Amino acid sequence: MASSSGSSRNLTAADWGGFDDNMQSGGGAAVIDMENMDDTSGSSFEDMGEIHQRMKEEEEEVEGEGAPEDGEEDGAFLGMKGVKGQLGRQVADEMWQAGKRQASKAFNLYANIDILRPYFDVEPIQVRNRLLESMIPVKMISFPQKIAGELYGPLMLVFTMVAILLHGMKSSGTIIREGTLMGTAIGTCFGYWLGVSSFIYFLAYLCNAQITMLQTLSLLGYGLFGHCIVLFITYNIHFHSLFYIFWLCIGGLSTLRMVAVLLSRTVGHTQRLILCGTMAALHMLFLLYLHFAYHKVVEGILDTLDGVIVPPPIQRVARDLPVGPNTLLNATVQVLLAHSR
Repeated sequence: MASSSGSSRNLTAADWGGFDDNMQSGGGAAVIDMENMDDTSGSSFEDMGEIHQRMKEEEEEVEGEGAPEDGEEDGAFLGMKGVKGQLGRQVADEMWQAGKRQASKAFNLYANIDILRPYFDVEPIQVRNRLLESMIPVKMISFPQKIAGELYGPLMLVFTMVAILLHGMKSSGTIIREGTLMGTAIGTCFGYWLGVSSFIYFLAYLCNAQITMLQTLSLLGYGLFGHCIVLFITYNIHFHSLFYIFWLCIGGLSTLRMVAVLLSRTVGHTQRLILCGTMAALHMLFLLYLHFAYHKVVEGILDTLDGVIVPPPIQRVARDLPVGPNTLLNATVQVLLAHSR
């Protein structure tokens, strides 16, 4: 028994000694494994709560990190919109500035008086000579005649005709239902000057005549000098015969002057006939129109001066008389008839 107990004691010691040796030999590894183990590997409720809390915090951190990314995307989107809006504003500003520059250039172009100065830079003596020359037809048509390239004289003649026509309309008692006398006179004179000049220039272009629009305006404007003389005289002296004499003589001289100038600047018999015939017809008929269109009262005065006196018709108007005076009048008439018998 003693031997058996001793052997067992020795075996146990030996086994424990081997275990101790193993523990000593592998003690380092055991310590390392214990240190590397996670303290959260416990199964207690406190450890599980801590794990849940940590996971929740990690999710919140992830969401918090994702939120700035969305904000960055929104900021990037808004940044693109801002760039586009700024670009649109810049384009609109450039367009506005370009339109403003063009408008200012156009305004300066038309408002600058230096551009119109060559057309009105003329001496009074030159205007007088050209007025006299407008009544003298030229004889030489083999070479182009000179035409004054200015608008001062023609413009003043048009305004003079407006004043003469307005005087004739007022003296004749002309009534304009739509508009005013001044507007009608200005529209008639300027309409003829500009409209007929444009038409003659277009016709001259078709007939291959060597004349510009400025020369056409000047030629037709100075041709109105004869019309002003005729209208001024006949508006104050109302005679049919006097008007026709002045119409043929003075109006015919100014028309012949324009026709001669056009003949000298046109090549071809057919072209000359068309252009000059149209000019002469329009110019002479316009003078007739100005004399008779606004002078209805003048025609009555002319008929009176010619000896045609038409008495006005007697107008019988029924009147209501009281009964008393009628009875008294009838009695008086009867008494007078009785005494006469």
